[in-house]
Amino acid sequence: MVKEKLVQQAYEVAKERYAAIGVDTDQVLDLLQKQQISLHCWQTDDVVGFERNEALSGGIQTTGNYPGRARNIDEVRQDIEFVKTLLGGKHRLNLHEIYGDFGGKFVDRDQVEVRHFQSWIDWAKANDMKLDFNSTSFSHPKSGDLTLSNPDKGIRDFWIEHTKRCRHIADAMGKAQNDPCIMNIWVHDGSKDMPVQRKKYREILAASLDEIMTEKLDGVKNCFEAKLFGIGLESYTVGSHDFYTAYCATRKQMFTLDTGHYEPTENVSDFVSTLLMYVPELMLHVSRPVRWDSDHVTIMNDQTLDLFKELVRADALDRAHVGLDYFDASINRIGAYIIGSRATQKCILQALLEPKAKLREYEDKGQYFERLALMEEAKSMPFAAVFDYFNLKNGVPVGEDFISCIQQYEKKVTSKR
Repeated sequence: MVKEKLVQQAYEVAKERYAAIGVDTDQVLDLLQKQQISLHCWQTDDVVGFERNEALSGGIQTTGNYPGRARNIDEVRQDIEFVKTLLGGKHRLNLHEIYGDFGGKFVDRDQVEVRHFQSWIDWAKANDMKLDFNSTSFSHPKSGDLTLSNPDKGIRDFWIEHTKRCRHIADAMGKAQNDPCIMNIWVHDGSKDMPVQRKKYREILAASLDEIMTEKLDGVKNCFEAKLFGIGLESYTVGSHDFYTAYCATRKQMFTLDTGHYEPTENVSDFVSTLLMYVPELMLHVSRPVRWDSDHVTIMNDQTLDLFKELVRADALDRAHVGLDYFDASINRIGAYIIGSRATQKCILQALLEPKAKLREYEDKGQYFERLALMEEAKSMPFAAVFDYFNLKNGVPVGEDFISCIQQYEKKVTSKR
């Protein structure tokens, strides 16, 4: 009760401080409450899935071997249900195709059907969550270096069929939840060394994607994810940033910005305003690269803050869907979930608390000293008091209290796996 009283008192002070610079914190909290994060199921089990029980291949890699990895569909769901109890707001769940309910039987990817995800649809409804989806082109005997861009028609058709079937699964999810399922398409296609026919593979990829997208499905929204390079595919990526920027702009499709798929010195926020001029919506895969696309746990760093500030400054938060995409197996996986989710919420909150109207006024009048001064002062405003109050209102742990909750879950559940 003492901590609850202190949180409420701190919030009242913060509310007055923000009101003085033209920010209504109650209104901001309402916006944060509505902001859903698509939780990535693959943080529970290191992107192994339920198809082959094999480690990753195809340009990506999970590192670490912390005890307690989810080993089956029940354990993945158990972990997600626990994660929900530690997060304020209502969130979604993002599934890869390899997480289907296959009943212990092998189902190849060009044979997957809606029925393999019906139990997920039922589970999501029972747990008041909505689903998003991904096709899965990696970690398969037919993955190789090229999938949808493969000149071999047999291999290419296999992956076209797989992706078409994934769209039907996503469509069924969207219709069941009365809200479109966001389906992400990413393929690792590329080359370890320098190819001499770069244009050829990109023409094949574009043709494959066009064929996949021929059928109109109202329950699904597709997005397309670019990448700088993959492990073992360092010299050439077919689905590069320039490829998908052009593809999404000309086809009016959603573009996926994965914050781990750029040069470490690039700030992904720089791409937001231009993309919003030419694509209808953005999907954000929020991650943290260290040296390469290592998918470290999201934290509240400058890059993530800048990304959400740019969306808010552009009045475009409602045109962006937010998801997490990292797979850290070196620390407690549930802890990684909560750190990343809360860090993302903190960044969204800081962006919403920025005195946007006053900053715009200064800029329009050419008062650049005043603009920079207020931007700097806003950084040290008491946003943490607002975030604590948000969690208190939602009945979830405030501040560092979630640490002991996760320690207890590890002691009772994950340590026994």
